[in-house]
Amino acid sequence: MTTIQKLLTLFFTIILVSCGGKKEKEEGGFSYEKKSTTTQQAPTVSNVAASQKIDLNNKGVGPVTTLELPAEIDTDMAAHGAEVYTKMCTACHRPTKKFIGPAPLGILERRTPEWIMNMILNPENMIVNDPLAKELLTEFNGAPMANQNLTQEEARAVLEYFRTLK
Repeated sequence: MTTIQKLLTLFFTIILVSCGGKKEKEEGGFSYEKKSTTTQQAPTVSNVAASQKIDLNNKGVGPVTTLELPAEIDTDMAAHGAEVYTKMCTACHRPTKKFIGPAPLGILERRTPEWIMNMILNPENMIVNDPLAKELLTEFNGAPMANQNLTQEEARAVLEYFRTLK
């Protein structure tokens, strides 16, 4: 054997011997397993994202205090709402997925129609005075919803469009 081969063999033998055969003591050694404790932890805040929270009592802060939605979707109004949404909202929102802002898919299962209308019509006031809007602002990295200065009729049409999203 050459000197290099002998040195490499010696080197690898030393590495193998130094890596194996030792066992750490169970009570004081390092372990990846989480040890159980007898102390109780304080209750944690819900890990549900604000965009996924369900709040069907909050009507928000703004001009819309009551709104009854008919059982049938007004297809003409929804089509107009889709146009308004495409023109004014798609810079920050995608219909079915999270983008700069939340997706409106299923929003009526999580929010009242009044809350949605107030958020569309008066986002600045909502962010200041509505706790859920504040949480959404935090969830979406402090990017506030822009006031597009829609009329109540345009906002209602957008809401009708949201009803068609599946």
